[in-house]
Amino acid sequence: MEPPPPTAPAPPSGASAGTEAADEPGATAQGPGNAGDPKGERDFSPAEAFDALYAGTAPGLVRQTYLLTGRRALARESVERAFELAWHRWPEVAVDRDPGGWVRAAAYEYAMSPWHRLRRAHRHPDAPPTEPGKRALFDALLDLPPAYRRTLLLYDGVGLDLPETAAETEASTPAAAGRLLTARAAVAERLPDLKDSGSPAEQSALLHDRLGGLARAEHVPVPRPARAVRTGSESKARLWTRSAVAGVALLIAVTGLTLHTAPTHYEPPISPPERVGGVPPRGGPQKLTAQDRKLQKSLSEHLAHGPERLVPQLR
Repeated sequence: MEPPPPTAPAPPSGASAGTEAADEPGATAQGPGNAGDPKGERDFSPAEAFDALYAGTAPGLVRQTYLLTGRRALARESVERAFELAWHRWPEVAVDRDPGGWVRAAAYEYAMSPWHRLRRAHRHPDAPPTEPGKRALFDALLDLPPAYRRTLLLYDGVGLDLPETAAETEASTPAAAGRLLTARAAVAERLPDLKDSGSPAEQSALLHDRLGGLARAEHVPVPRPARAVRTGSESKARLWTRSAVAGVALLIAVTGLTLHTAPTHYEPPISPPERVGGVPPRGGPQKLTAQDRKLQKSLSEHLAHGPERLVPQLR
């Protein structure tokens, strides 16, 4: 699979504007480590580096995510959520080789989550563009499976090469190439001019321009200011911290109450009484009846002589 030609860069405000603008802020994101720079450049604080990255990548990334989901509100929410996560992990993101790519991957993962189908606001995509050509491309993108749509957008829209596309989509390079070819063929069925393109490089360049034009033409919501995103990230972090502390305190209280009220030794349960049947009669002399006791009394009251009783003789 040959990559898109170098003469077809992504439009600065289109689908790939976020990636191109992320290069310079990505370098300044490592500002705290530039204290020993021989050029004497000013060190950037973490907030300044984050704000620079946000200003350079957030608007274009919202447009990219809109092409990925077809939902404007979800695109903005995904990008803001990705930057909140980036600020929460800023020591890790600041030293990343491509901070813009880190945020893009987080935004794509959030936007493609299947749980959004359960939300009423994001259950159906927004209205497609009115222009026939852009509408055909928009419908063709949304008809692709999410993994194929993401691969096509990264390779032909953002301009990543095939190994980078495979790495970001967590697939092997042959699998990413297969997805790309399948997605291009499906989109070409909707776009006659794309189907009539000669080489794969020409097809990729044309699709790059069409994706950029679609991203620029659609009105997408503007993300919140960087300061608001940082504040929201810090508020969520404090909320999760307090929730975790409250959960641990509740667990300790329940454990202490259990230890205080639990018995100190084991008491086996007493089985309930049951009627026993089928037991054989007891052996030995039976219990005297009233008639037997009457006869016994009568015999004890008679004299010890006579034919009725044998009296032993003493010798």
